[in-house]
Amino acid sequence: MYTINKEFHFSASHILTGLEPEHPCSRLHGHNYVVNIFLRSEKLNEVGFIIDYGELKPVLQYIKDVLDHRHLNDILPFNPTAENLARHFYDTFKPQFPSLFKVEVSETPKTNASYE
Repeated sequence: MYTINKEFHFSASHILTGLEPEHPCSRLHGHNYVVNIFLRSEKLNEVGFIIDYGELKPVLQYIKDVLDHRHLNDILPFNPTAENLARHFYDTFKPQFPSLFKVEVSETPKTNASYE
């Protein structure tokens, strides 16, 4: 099985609802997000790729047009946790990229959430 991944970055703010008022994430704050998109296939195309990385441009465009430098609570219909963001990316791009099998979202260098 072959696997590849592509890393994307964006900055955004959010407030996590449902937390105690003294929890730091219940207040307005921001992150420099890192999103990793993972694809896999048993076969390679005629060039020797699972997919040309350039074909993942729609992910970059979505990040740039919809998420980057925005307040996530204003644009997403769910509590914008890293876990929910990973699922959102998966659900958004799985139809376009059938070999997509995993999305990881990191809010800090020491934290990571994924959805498969």
